[in-house]
Amino acid sequence: MYNVMSPKAEEFISDEEIRESLEYARQNKNNREVIERILEKASEMKGISHKEAIVLLDCELEDLNARIYKLAEDIKQEFYGNRIVMFAPLYLSNYCINGCKYCPYHLKNKKIARKKLTQEEIRKEVIALQDMGHKRLALEAGEDPVHNPIEYILESIRTIYDIKHKNGAIRRVNVNIAATTVENYRKLKEAGIGTYILFQETYNKESYEELHPTGPKSDYAYHTEAMDRAREAGIDDMGIGVLFGLNNYRYDFTGIIMHAEHMEQYGGVGPHTISVPRVRRADDIDPDVFDNGISDDMFAKIVACLRIAVPYTGMIVSTRESKESRERVLHLGVSQISGGSKTSVGGYVEEEDPEENSAQFDISDNRSLDEVVHWLMKMGYVPSFCTACYREGRTGDRFMELLKNRQIINCCHPNALMTLKEYLEDYASEETKAIGEKLIAEELKKIPNETVQKKAAEYIDTIHMGKRDFRF
Repeated sequence: MYNVMSPKAEEFISDEEIRESLEYARQNKNNREVIERILEKASEMKGISHKEAIVLLDCELEDLNARIYKLAEDIKQEFYGNRIVMFAPLYLSNYCINGCKYCPYHLKNKKIARKKLTQEEIRKEVIALQDMGHKRLALEAGEDPVHNPIEYILESIRTIYDIKHKNGAIRRVNVNIAATTVENYRKLKEAGIGTYILFQETYNKESYEELHPTGPKSDYAYHTEAMDRAREAGIDDMGIGVLFGLNNYRYDFTGIIMHAEHMEQYGGVGPHTISVPRVRRADDIDPDVFDNGISDDMFAKIVACLRIAVPYTGMIVSTRESKESRERVLHLGVSQISGGSKTSVGGYVEEEDPEENSAQFDISDNRSLDEVVHWLMKMGYVPSFCTACYREGRTGDRFMELLKNRQIINCCHPNALMTLKEYLEDYASEETKAIGEKLIAEELKKIPNETVQKKAAEYIDTIHMGKRDFRF
């Protein structure tokens, strides 16, 4: 399973190396020869190093910036096509013992309404999500060994997978919970999770410790080394991310690529996903307090340069971003987005009482899932509710190998179209269904393998007749 012994956090996220890379980029941001050489290497679509990537991010030459954006678009199309995977977060509990300064769940916040879903309440939330059309969830919970022990998370996963309502079923449960032990990661693996997700927030150790003054999360090394423990436990799909705006964006951009490089070297496969959230307003949290915010222009360039640096990795943008912001970055590298999301505990069933706010952050894109699906299709994207790779065992290095060899399209594209057809039949508005049927007919023709194309068309016809859950 392992290629090398994993070093400690401060070795694979070296502050000295990051600062040297930042200085190198500063010196070469207008060096045409250096930047063109990096772009030439990047055009092979095999990725570039963190040191090369930060040069592209800092580049100030307009014509070369245009090439950077074009290359990001080409890489996104080559590996992920026009498919956009859909998911929704499900907040189980906002009890938390940490002191994170950017999160309203922090222990000292006495204003926020503390909530924890019972299994029956989880069932109602999941049915509400199924009735929207969702097939993939990301579980969220604060860190609290009393209120949210691992046993509660495991029981909740079992509950979610067991719920079958009409034609609805959650087929993949991703989990975003605090860094934990190898033993607990093994339990999550045995429970059948999809991706284990953990955001670093910031890779700058000094800033990290200042932002996390109390609680288990204050241990920088334990948090940063979590993915190595998850790998040791057998979890092979992992998602990383930083919260842009907490620290200098150039530092964290470089750090997250170094983390991806470490995962590839240590575990043989890089991150399954990279998320790029920005600090947002929330109860007890004012984003203006943080002076490292990034503009929409820089946000778009970060997405493009991450796509170039880590071409095989899925990229996620949530409803933290507005419709306009998400539209701008979709073609630059994003492959997954949330839709119809609620960031409060129990928010899918009950309207949030302003006097009892339990949300983690304010949502910028408040559209329904159907509105998001319709919007994507009007722009020529294929909203995908596919979870086939996870259920067929195409995870970790097996998934990445197919992706790198350009073979994944014969799995992903037909599966995307079949799950879109399921959505159209079971949940879509008439207007969304009309545009979707036309899109499916056009996209079927793009499947390169004629045998797969024919079989996918047959399956789609069968879905129309009431069958469900075919997959390649």
